[in-house]
Amino acid sequence: MMKRVTLRGAFGAAAAAAAIAAAGTALAENDPPIKDLIINGEEKMIVVAEPQPGVSELEMEYDGWLFRSPETQALQMDDFENPGMIFVEQAEEMWNTAEGSEGKSCASCHGDPSSMKGVRATYPKMSKSLGKLATIEMEVNNCRTERMGAEPWKYTGGKMVAMNALITLQSRGMPVDVKVDDAVRANWEHGKELYYARTGQLELSCANCHEQHYGERIRADMLSQGQINGFPAYRLKNGKLNGIHARFKGCVRDTRAETYKPGSQEFIDLELYVATRGNGLSVTGPSVRN
Repeated sequence: MMKRVTLRGAFGAAAAAAAIAAAGTALAENDPPIKDLIINGEEKMIVVAEPQPGVSELEMEYDGWLFRSPETQALQMDDFENPGMIFVEQAEEMWNTAEGSEGKSCASCHGDPSSMKGVRATYPKMSKSLGKLATIEMEVNNCRTERMGAEPWKYTGGKMVAMNALITLQSRGMPVDVKVDDAVRANWEHGKELYYARTGQLELSCANCHEQHYGERIRADMLSQGQINGFPAYRLKNGKLNGIHARFKGCVRDTRAETYKPGSQEFIDLELYVATRGNGLSVTGPSVRN
């Protein structure tokens, strides 16, 4: 049976401190305190935040970085060591490359990538141009097809995920602030329903792992809260950047259920709900995960 370690005690001032120890060990009392996530020695991230009232039953919100081994944590703390930054560099080149029948690039309309500051912190959101709840991937493809006259990118393809990482980087350190208003309330409710619905032969929901058993071991890995503020995430397991919907697909598959497609309405709504569970945490992508 897996042992549950309550992180509330780990971070409480009166409780014994807790830490992510070396790979293969679990969170345990009396270990050294978990260190802050400070990137490049200067950008301090918010990795612990107050839970959102009415959103979930989490005691506190914890960034997925806190559940990784010190070696993996260190990779994310230095952009020169973070393997995800290679893909950001590729996206910078794509940003300035003209494509399509209109002969435009991203820079033609948006200028420097820094113009995207704040975007990642607020998505998914209602899109004025699309007239519906949209993700960053949807906005990128809308620009490509409607403004550039270019072919859309595959939703979880390498170019799309790299561009998402470039856009995400501009908001790094900003608190996630995804709004739920009347226009997207039905989507949010649907996403919440999907989060708590048991699926597959194993009859597991997202909440079973990421709300009820975070901080416990599953095989050689440790379950996190499943926060998405660090996506896109470079996974050491597959050696590439991974988008949010690709991770959703993998999780659903692991319950031995028939999964939804990346970009489906189900995953868009689920992304909205999960994003609101992390409001207040810093945007930390591109992150590094197992």
